[in-house]
Amino acid sequence: MSSEQQSIPVGEAVAAAVKRTHPAAWLWLSLVVIVLDQATKFLVTRFLDLYERVEVLPVLDFTLLHNTGAAFSMLAGASGWQRWFFIGLAAVVSVVLTVWIWRIPRGEKLLPLALALILGGAIGNVIDRIWHGYVVDFIHAHWGDAYFPAFNIADSAITIGAVLLILDAFREKGTGDAGKGTVEERQAANDRRQSSRDGHS
Repeated sequence: MSSEQQSIPVGEAVAAAVKRTHPAAWLWLSLVVIVLDQATKFLVTRFLDLYERVEVLPVLDFTLLHNTGAAFSMLAGASGWQRWFFIGLAAVVSVVLTVWIWRIPRGEKLLPLALALILGGAIGNVIDRIWHGYVVDFIHAHWGDAYFPAFNIADSAITIGAVLLILDAFREKGTGDAGKGTVEERQAANDRRQSSRDGHS
């Protein structure tokens, strides 16, 4: 038996395994994001002083910053109420995302992937808020003297997850439109056959 002939059953088996896999299995990715996020924050906090800058690339620095605001330092200048607000918000969002992932039909890949990334990022940052009262940011991109808001691994996971969520929404819309067109085509074909039978009767 040729390798090409053998690859067909293997591909079918993999596809069948994916369809049987519950979307909750993607929660391992949330755990990976949390571990990476907390590990990098621990290392940066251990080896850098606050506001200390280390150039990594001409457009990228590692700078230890304490962010009391949201992702990318939004609301960082508020008076302190934002800490408990963001802790509560992250807790609610985490529960909603977990339930959402659990209820996704088997075989879905893009949607649970996106939600798992967002969930991991949300939990990674809320751990900081509970433990420190602020989020540790250290990735600082810039172009010349123009610096973008600092962020971390959790922020990156949330951003990537949000982009994938938007892509999944467009994919679902396209699939729905294609399905609608297929139904309409079948209905038109049935109408033509019915008209043909009526004309011959």
